Amino acid sequence: MRFVFTPPADHAAGLITLPWREPLAEWRDERLVEIRQRGISRHVVRFVYDDGTLYALKELSERLARREYRLLRALAELGIPAVEVVGVAVDRDGLEHGDEDAILVTKFLSYATTYRAVFSNPRGLQPTDGLLDALVELLVRLHLSGFFWGDCSLSNTLFRHDAGTLEAYLVDAETSEQHPELTDGQRQWDVELAVERVYGELLDLQAGELLPQDVEPLEIAEELQRRYESLWAELTREEILRPDEQRYKIAERLARLNELGFDADEVELVSTGEGNKLRLKTRVAETGHDSRRLFLRTGIDASERQARRLLNDMAAFRAWVYDPVIAAIPEHLRDRLPPAEVFTEVLEHRWYMSEAAGRDVGTTAATRDYIKHVLPAAPDPLTTGEATGPLAIIDPLETSG
Repeated sequence: MRFVFTPPADHAAGLITLPWREPLAEWRDERLVEIRQRGISRHVVRFVYDDGTLYALKELSERLARREYRLLRALAELGIPAVEVVGVAVDRDGLEHGDEDAILVTKFLSYATTYRAVFSNPRGLQPTDGLLDALVELLVRLHLSGFFWGDCSLSNTLFRHDAGTLEAYLVDAETSEQHPELTDGQRQWDVELAVERVYGELLDLQAGELLPQDVEPLEIAEELQRRYESLWAELTREEILRPDEQRYKIAERLARLNELGFDADEVELVSTGEGNKLRLKTRVAETGHDSRRLFLRTGIDASERQARRLLNDMAAFRAWVYDPVIAAIPEHLRDRLPPAEVFTEVLEHRWYMSEAAGRDVGTTAATRDYIKHVLPAAPDPLTTGEATGPLAIIDPLETSG
């Protein structure tokens, strides 16, 4: 037996001791666990909890396993939301395994949920809207990156709650294909397959009485195609711009792309008789940008939308607390200390004043007292006395020796 790992793979070393030579369905190991409301799969799929990590193991042919292993690694490199592939077990000598002679290993997505769980416990969401929007965004991201999914469905997707919305992650890339760029025909075929599969899954939910009575499966499935076409048009449409509106129209369009989670890889203006035609080559934005910003600032590990909301709150705090303190500094004292230093000293001054008063005196009172009694004692800046024009900075080299 050979196990091909995605480096670094030291965290998965414990998986080597699993009974790889036996058919997956017949495994007996204390590390095997059951997952509630798991998705539907055409293959044998089982779950293993080892050394604090949950893994999903799927038994399939070596050709398909190696192909999916390669595609999932490519998706990770492009920043497309998908499960993280760990490795693939091949050459499983011993018992006959038939066509399914390999096992693909992926990390189970933490805090993930299935579409069945979303319908069972929507947590304030409109399940159909949340699921469709998340699935459409994932499909568009794949298509912009040259990926044909081939099996887009709710079952082949896991979802994470993200600041009141859902984010979709690709789970099964077995039928996917990677191309430099997809044709319109390839995209349309992928969407048609998605509509067909989602329709069948919603019918299944309806039979299990998990769908609200006012939800019509065919109508919802067809809505997926409408939402896909709308988002694709928003990201790729061409428009004619007059010369006097070019600058702000381009800025608006780029800002809108960023709001939707995408970037412009290339901006092209083509002269026409009616004006300049704006063409954008759209690409998937770098994932985790706001998450990394928040982590670097605070050490908080959050998803992208959660991070964006927290960063917005931090910006609001600045506007509500920090900016008024800096604005209160008189003009003749502005150059004594950096603004951030003034703010931190005001906070410290507030603490001392509150200790003396036996109560919280508040930032406004502390700012006034600090500006009156503390800031004037700070050293004068290195400027040339009574200059009335722009401040002349003293060059230390001219004043030395």
